[in-house]
Amino acid sequence: MNKLISFIAGLCTLLVPAVVLAQERVVELGKQEYLVACAGCHGESALGDGPLADLLSISTPSLLELSQGNDGDFPYEAVLTTIDGRDGVRAHGSAMPIWGERFQSSATSQRGETAGMVASGRILSLVYYLKSIQK
Repeated sequence: MNKLISFIAGLCTLLVPAVVLAQERVVELGKQEYLVACAGCHGESALGDGPLADLLSISTPSLLELSQGNDGDFPYEAVLTTIDGRDGVRAHGSAMPIWGERFQSSATSQRGETAGMVASGRILSLVYYLKSIQK
């Protein structure tokens, strides 16, 4: 029994750093997606001061305070549906589908996943990045 407990403890010791590294990698991928898809309007620092912000019909919000506007909890679903186009955003016309479509149209895989799965992964990495930069 003690050997089993020691084995499980050792296994956990090995796996926890791997999980942390995987999470860090997902956030880094999300940052790259952000810089390509979002920084033009929201700015590199996500303050809403991107080079295209002045061209929009509404002011571009800071993305650093999404949790503050939701009682301290990051609004995963609202952020996800805004990015993938299911929730309309006035500054982008009727919705923000240009980003959902961007992720879909550029999604490719060599491992057999569907484009939708790849696009969903990229969008989720962006959502996790946005969560990581909350004040």
